[in-house]
Amino acid sequence: MKANTELLLPDTYYHIYNRGINGEDIFKLEKHYFLFLQKYIFHIDPIADTFAYCLLKNHFHILIRTKSEEEILEYVEKQFPGKLIESVPHFISKQFAHLFNGYTQKINLETKRTGGLFENPFRRIEVKNDKYLSQLIWYIHFNPQKHEFVKDFKEYPHSSYHSHLLQKQTRLKREEVIEWFGSLDDYQRFHLLQHTEKNLKDLVIEF
Repeated sequence: MKANTELLLPDTYYHIYNRGINGEDIFKLEKHYFLFLQKYIFHIDPIADTFAYCLLKNHFHILIRTKSEEEILEYVEKQFPGKLIESVPHFISKQFAHLFNGYTQKINLETKRTGGLFENPFRRIEVKNDKYLSQLIWYIHFNPQKHEFVKDFKEYPHSSYHSHLLQKQTRLKREEVIEWFGSLDDYQRFHLLQHTEKNLKDLVIEF
């Protein structure tokens, strides 16, 4: 299963990931991680449920399930009365473009740079078998340790790992995530096991 440039379909699981052009950092300051999440909430929350994420200084990984066609059309009608869209897949994909473009414009203005910040097109892989969802979440959370940003992935602040553990309000689909693992204890135990990425070879592409 290769990362492709096809339009994102409704009601579908995707591993979304991308990096900065030529490996450039996309999060240059601590506040930029929060800026990206603010933009993400504005553009993506209305059209997708988010299960896990990890923001690294030069790339990111996100696991989502796009909302149903009915939900998205209802959102469009409510937010943009009378607006005609080419198709729901086009609208979903454009929302991601708005996210990346909006974030880039803000960073360019702040850092006095010009041009694109992210590689284009962004990468997306459809997750067709839900048995891999728990392993994919582990992979996303383990990424900071894999790339040696930290010695222990649990110490990394810009991922959804701790959001799944805490009983605080979150926009993540935390209950569904914990159900995939069985329980909160099982979630923690699974993350501490040694896993192979062999089963995920069709769901990830290393930068």
